[in-house]
Amino acid sequence: MTTQRITDDLDRLIELLPDPVRQALETPERRDQLLEVVLDLGRVPEARYPGKAVALDASSLTRDDLEAVVHRLGQFGADNRAGIERTLHRISAIRNRQGDVVGLTCRVGRAVFGTVAMVRDLLDSGQSLLLMGRPGVGKTTALREIARVLADDLQRRVVVIDTSNEIAGDGDIAHPAIGRARRMQVARPEHQHQVMIEAVENHMPEVIVIDEIGTELEAQAARTIAERGVMLVATAHGNALANLIKNPTLSDLVGGIQSVTLGDEEARRRRSQKTVLERAAEPTFPVAVEMHSRHRWAVHTDVATTVDQLLRGQIPLTQERELGADGIVQLVDPPTETRTARRPSRPTLAAVPASSPSGPLQSVEHQPDPPQEDEAPLDTEDLQVLCCGLSPQLVEQAIRRRRWPVRVVDDIGDADVVLSVRQGLGRQPLLRREARDRHVPILVIKTDSLAQVERALERLVSRREQPDGSTEAAPEDRDDALAGLEECRLAVEQVVMPEGRPVELLPRNERVRQMQADLVSRYSLRSDVFGQDDRCRLRVFPP
Repeated sequence: MTTQRITDDLDRLIELLPDPVRQALETPERRDQLLEVVLDLGRVPEARYPGKAVALDASSLTRDDLEAVVHRLGQFGADNRAGIERTLHRISAIRNRQGDVVGLTCRVGRAVFGTVAMVRDLLDSGQSLLLMGRPGVGKTTALREIARVLADDLQRRVVVIDTSNEIAGDGDIAHPAIGRARRMQVARPEHQHQVMIEAVENHMPEVIVIDEIGTELEAQAARTIAERGVMLVATAHGNALANLIKNPTLSDLVGGIQSVTLGDEEARRRRSQKTVLERAAEPTFPVAVEMHSRHRWAVHTDVATTVDQLLRGQIPLTQERELGADGIVQLVDPPTETRTARRPSRPTLAAVPASSPSGPLQSVEHQPDPPQEDEAPLDTEDLQVLCCGLSPQLVEQAIRRRRWPVRVVDDIGDADVVLSVRQGLGRQPLLRREARDRHVPILVIKTDSLAQVERALERLVSRREQPDGSTEAAPEDRDDALAGLEECRLAVEQVVMPEGRPVELLPRNERVRQMQADLVSRYSLRSDVFGQDDRCRLRVFPP
């Protein structure tokens, strides 16, 4: 069992503050869980705690109050930060246009011993470790404790790159919280990548610890260090691995992203478009941790596999770890609704109208009614949704928030409906064609925001629960026209013109086909009609 022990040297921070503020913070109740003290010119001082803020005095702060605090602190660095020697507290300044200090944020720094229990087993492997999470979740605290355990318990040669003196405190003597680890200070934040390389070249470390990798140069320096066989432990901007993949500056930390053109056979096997995104190289950090809270972390033990799965729209498996009040780390099972098995039969879903005052849903591709023998009672099973151009995690988040009877599936054979963003269908014509053949409706939304996904799911669920299967808004013809025009525009702008390939659109009635042909002519392109009866469809040719 691992227990947590906290040290904070809070008295040394409080003695710098104005007298009324210092007196207000004398009681143990006011000090417990104190995050920061905010001092702004012309406003009352505030103490901030998790989830609340408390005024510390009825009088507003004056320039003399702020200047007295600055005088006790000494000089601020180029990043407008100052510290107290051999403590972990950080004081950040807000300045006016003339450079005068008009505000101070006095953040309490605490050394928490015992947090490393969440990833203690990962440190033994010697693999580089990346920590992610929102501000204030405890990334720097965990980094400090990891540095100490690596240096003291595992006897590694550890060098901490301390850009703003947040890890090892202010002053030339490092805080005891990092143990025997050595600390290299950085004169200016923009020089961090140079100090990272210098540490490897001059001091023979086995482990480099870095806080806040945030630029492309720092990401490149991290890869250089990893390729020399040095273990890296670092934090990065971003709440989750999926955010890091979308960040062009930092995506190299998880292998980088590149566009790849697949062969016809491989594209059919994957049921995807021919041009897809794939991981470019091995990740700089083979292991990553998403810190959801101070006591609950999600661990990706194989970042390469996780990134591959995210790029293919699949749901990666993670280890959810939770630190209990007794100091014991437990593995928490991931939500079961993210997995589903194939079903022998599935209920049908009536088409959902595209225009509605309730939300900005764009269109539904109406499919012919399925055979009568495939129908089942609508309320016997969860609604199965296949994502196209949408992150499955985003859809699952909406499902969990509203507790809808909906599941995300990976196969069109299991799906009751395809939920797609506007550009998604144009990029996956094979999926669109298979959905048409299987009579699976496609619902298109404008963007992949959580609000629009929730509105889409709400309408799908409510429509599915109606026993009579009737639609409630715009006529079907208008919906079909909207869907047809949108399909045509995407085909022209994303396939025909940029790739020079012809595209065959879905079958539509004569009126919609004429509207599509008129739209094609506006792009100075040629089209023609193929098929007979209800299979008549438009083919668009490149210039």
